[in-house]
Amino acid sequence: MSTRVVKSNCHYCGYLCGFLATVEDVEPCEAFPGGERLVGLEADPSRYPYDEQIIQGCRRWKMNLTEIDGPLRVNHPLRRSGERGSGTWERISWDEALDSIAQTLRTLAAEHGPATLATAIGGPHATYWPLHRFMNLWGSPNNMGIGQICWNIRIWMDALSYGWPIEVNIDPAVTEQVFLWGTNPAESDNSLFWRILLRMCKNTDIPLVVVDPRATKTARIASLHLAPRIGTDATLALALIREIISTERYDREFVERWCYGFDELTEHVEPYTLNHAQKVCGIPAADIAAAAELFSRPGPTALLTGRGIDQLGPATAPTHRAISLLRALTGDVDRPGACYIMDMSDFIPEVDLEMSAFLSEEARAAQLNEGHTALQSYSGYDGAILRTSRLGRDAPANPEGKRLPMRYLASAHPNLVWRAMLKDEEEASSFHPPYRVSALICMAANPLVTYADSQLVLRALRSLELLVVLEQYLTPTAMLADYVLPIAGALERPQFQAHGGVSNFAYGGVAALAPYYERRDDYDVFRGLGLRLGQEEYWPSETMSLALERTLAPAGMSLDVWREYGIYYRNQQWHKHEQPDEHGVPQGFATTTGKLELVNSYLQELGASPLPVPVAPQDRSTAYPLTLISGARKQPYWASSYFNNGDFRTSYPHPRADMSAATLARLGLKEGDWIRVATQHGQARFVATASPLIDDVVSVDYGWWFPEEDGTAPHLFGALRSNANMLTSANMEQCEPLIGSWTYNGIPCSVKRESS
Repeated sequence: MSTRVVKSNCHYCGYLCGFLATVEDVEPCEAFPGGERLVGLEADPSRYPYDEQIIQGCRRWKMNLTEIDGPLRVNHPLRRSGERGSGTWERISWDEALDSIAQTLRTLAAEHGPATLATAIGGPHATYWPLHRFMNLWGSPNNMGIGQICWNIRIWMDALSYGWPIEVNIDPAVTEQVFLWGTNPAESDNSLFWRILLRMCKNTDIPLVVVDPRATKTARIASLHLAPRIGTDATLALALIREIISTERYDREFVERWCYGFDELTEHVEPYTLNHAQKVCGIPAADIAAAAELFSRPGPTALLTGRGIDQLGPATAPTHRAISLLRALTGDVDRPGACYIMDMSDFIPEVDLEMSAFLSEEARAAQLNEGHTALQSYSGYDGAILRTSRLGRDAPANPEGKRLPMRYLASAHPNLVWRAMLKDEEEASSFHPPYRVSALICMAANPLVTYADSQLVLRALRSLELLVVLEQYLTPTAMLADYVLPIAGALERPQFQAHGGVSNFAYGGVAALAPYYERRDDYDVFRGLGLRLGQEEYWPSETMSLALERTLAPAGMSLDVWREYGIYYRNQQWHKHEQPDEHGVPQGFATTTGKLELVNSYLQELGASPLPVPVAPQDRSTAYPLTLISGARKQPYWASSYFNNGDFRTSYPHPRADMSAATLARLGLKEGDWIRVATQHGQARFVATASPLIDDVVSVDYGWWFPEEDGTAPHLFGALRSNANMLTSANMEQCEPLIGSWTYNGIPCSVKRESS
C-alpha cells in the first residue's frame, strides 16, 4: 500500500495545531469509503504553534489517532425507533435522514412559523457559519450559544468603547507590564501564548499581575496576585481608575485628545477609594495601589481577560466596561505591546458568510430576546452598528465599513428558548412566548450538561417535536434526539478559524483524508437541508473545501497556499486613529464621537448607565453560607468533552469541588470526601479537593457526565448527578439586562458530606 504525508490540523481545542498526517491508500470499504486511512501523525513545526514541544506537552492530540476509528464514534445516520431516550435506533441513509428532517421542518413551520426552529452550537469541532446561513435563509432568529457567558460581553463592551473589538498584543520586546484578569492560561490551554508568558517571566523583569480568586498556576508566577471576592471585579477596576486619575498617572495628552467623557468619569469614580475597594473586594489597599502604579507606568500595558469575569451574571457587563476604560486612560489602545484594534477581514467576513442580510425584518422582530436583552438583540445590534461604523468624529455612517458578526451578537437567550419549548404554559413561568419553539438542531453541542438549569433543559428537550443532533458521540443530549447525524473529525474536514468574524486573521488547514464510514462535515448537512428547502442559489459551493476556497479568494490566497501555511494575516497598522482621512484629518476611532468613549450615550439610550456601575454579589445566607464558582477550564477535558478517554479518566477520575484547606477544615471535610453541593436551584455530587483559593469559595468542575454508564433515560449517562448546571439558573430576572449574562461565578451554596 502506498502512503503520503499530508498537512492537516488537530481539533481537540480551538488552536487547531498543525500536524503532518501519514495517510495510507487502501481498498475502499465501509470503514474507508474514500480508499484511505490514517496511519501516523506528528507535529508540523512549520505551522502553528511552530514548536513541537508545545504539542508534545498536550495530552489531547493523540486522540486524532485513537478516536478516528474509536469504538464509541457515531458513524452512520441514526433515527430514533423507540420512545425518546430509549436508546433504540435504526440506521438510515443520509438522503432518508435529510428528506425526513426537511419535511418535518416544513410541517412545523406551517403550524408555528419558521421561528419555531432553534439551534444550539458548541465546539471546537464545528464550523458555525453554515448553520447561521441556513437559519437566515430559513427565517429563524433563534440560534443559541453560550456567548452571553463567553466572548460576547467583551466584544460588545470593547466595540462600544473603542469602535471595534481588540486583540491583546503581548510582545516581550515592547510590552512593559502584563495584567491577566480572570484567566489562567497555564491550565486552561497549552498554547503558544502560555509558553511566551513563561519565557517572559523567566527571562525579563516585566511584571505580571494576575487578578483571580484562585491561586492558580498562572498566579504563582505573578509579581502581584490580587484575589478579589467573587463578583467585585468592577469595583476593583474602578478603584484602579480612581487611583490612576488621583495620582495623575494617566496619559494626559492621549486622554485630552482621544477620550470622551473624562470629567464625568473622574466624578463617577470618586467614591471608589482604595479603602472602599479593600472593604468590598477583600484586597489590601496597598496591593491595589501597587497594581495601579504598575498599570500606569509609561510603557505599554497588555491586559488580557478571560471567562472568569465573563460569568459574573449582572456584574459581567459593568466589569468589562470598566476594564475597557482602564486601558483608555493609559493610552493602551491600538498601541504596540498593549492591544490592537482589529481590522475587517480581507477574506469574506463572517457576517457575509452567514448571509445575515437575508434575515427579514419580520424575522428579526420575532426573536425571543426582543424586550428582554436590550443590546443582545437584532434591534440592539442595529443601533450599535450605527455607532461603530463611522470613520471619524463628524463623518456619516459608513455602510461599507466594519460590520460585527450578527448571529453571534444577536443570538437568542437560551432560557427564553427553553421556555418557549414547554407545552405547559404554567411551566413557562412569567415569560409568555409569542409562539412555540418545537424543533431544535444541536451542532456539536451538549446543552443538557453545558447550559444553565439542566432540569429546565431536560423538560424542554423532552417536549420537542423534532430534535436533531450533529455529533461524533452519543452524548446525553444525543440520547434524547430523533436523529443523530455523524460529524467528521478535524483530519477528515477543512478547518477555518477566524476569531468569530471580528479580525483579519484566520488559521486552520485542509482535510488529511476523506471521512471514515458515512461521516460528513456540518457544511454538507446544512447545505443538504438548504437544497431541500428552496435555498439552492445560496449554496453554490458543493463542498466545504470549495466554500473555503471561495472564502479565501478575496484575500488573494489559494487553497494550496492555505494547505501549506494554514494562516492568513496582514502586518498590523498601529495608531490607526492618527491616520489621515482624504481631507488630511486624523480619522479617529469608529465611535459616535470619534474618540474612545468613557461615557457612552448608546448604553444610556438602552436604559443602562453610560458609565460602569458595580452590581453587588448575591448575598449568602445561613442556608447557603458559601460561594460557588464553576466553569474553570482544566486539562485534559474540554467543557463536556473527552470523558470517554480512558487515560484521562485514570488520571482524573472524578468531578472535583475545590476549596481552600481552611474551608475544608472548618466544614469538617478532608480531601477525597464525596460531598453534595447545593444551591437554591439544585444539587450535585463532587469529590472534595484542597486548592489554593480564597476561603468560603467552592469551585466545582464543569461539564461532567459518565460515558461508561447507562445512556438510556432517565439515567442519560449520569448527566444530572455531578453536573454543575444542576446548581445554576439563567432566569431572565436574574440575568444582566443588556446581554443576558447569567451567573456561574458567585452563587450562594452549601456543602455537605455524603457517602461515596
